[in-house]
Amino acid sequence: MTQGSVRPEGLVVASHGRHCVVEAPDGSRRICHPRGKKSQAVVGDHVRWIMPAAGQGDEGTIEKVLPRRNLFYRQDEIRTKSFAANIDQVLILIAADPVFSESQLARALIAAEASQITPLIALNKSDLVEPFARAWERLLPYRHMHHGSEKPHYGVLPLSLTESSETDRAALLQHLQGKATLVLGPSGSGKSTLINLLVPGARAQTGEISQALNSGKHTTTSTTWYWVDEERQTALIDSPGFQEFGLHHIGPMDLARCMPDIGARAADCKFYNCTHLHEPGCAVMAEVDAEDSSHHISASRYRIYQDLFEELSAGPRY
Repeated sequence: MTQGSVRPEGLVVASHGRHCVVEAPDGSRRICHPRGKKSQAVVGDHVRWIMPAAGQGDEGTIEKVLPRRNLFYRQDEIRTKSFAANIDQVLILIAADPVFSESQLARALIAAEASQITPLIALNKSDLVEPFARAWERLLPYRHMHHGSEKPHYGVLPLSLTESSETDRAALLQHLQGKATLVLGPSGSGKSTLINLLVPGARAQTGEISQALNSGKHTTTSTTWYWVDEERQTALIDSPGFQEFGLHHIGPMDLARCMPDIGARAADCKFYNCTHLHEPGCAVMAEVDAEDSSHHISASRYRIYQDLFEELSAGPRY
């Protein structure tokens, strides 16, 4: 049997099941399957791959997934879902309406911190004046959160997304230029509007990819990588599945360092192994609702910490 030819390093731009679409340096794309379990790739992976020899079908083979800079994923009690690898930031898009879940937002931020990926929060629908004012107020702890520097820890961006808004396009590009950004957002937040604003051909691309991967649907059933510019320097990665964000890959004692407002005070506790739940001399508990303090921790953030600590301490249920 004739061996296929080894191609230059490729980039995984879509995946569905065990198949994925690999982009060559010249921009051409090919459906590939992994040779074995170790070569199972996710979107954003750089891979070594082989083009089939004449008469051996159209699919390429992924020989090896190259070492990752990072991996953004979630893990519940049953399974792990990888969103994307080798990304520069995560854009979490929420809206003034429908009302966003702070717990869901906090979980996505914690997963980003755990993978050492910069998160950016965007609040859509600033045209809905009263709902937006309420949502912006709820984001106060995130807008004012510091961790050892003068600059706020999280960027929080107000938006009013439509598919023809040049103002929003310019504001977003300022934060996205030259980076690979994973976009996450619950249903109704305006995620597809954002993708179509920045990548006008996105709908057509999604349709082509899903047909090619035989998913039979013209919706995003899997994570997809889009280039925003012709130079292929700025990328958006669209991923479904924001509803349940399991964090079982994070140990309960690692939780505080993934929540910057809580982590900033944790080192000052009386006991080095403080859980920040009941111990005497806990510097974290002393800051909850201490509004006159520069290290003030909001009651809602502390409640999320308590709930997550309990959830992560419970371990798997068999």
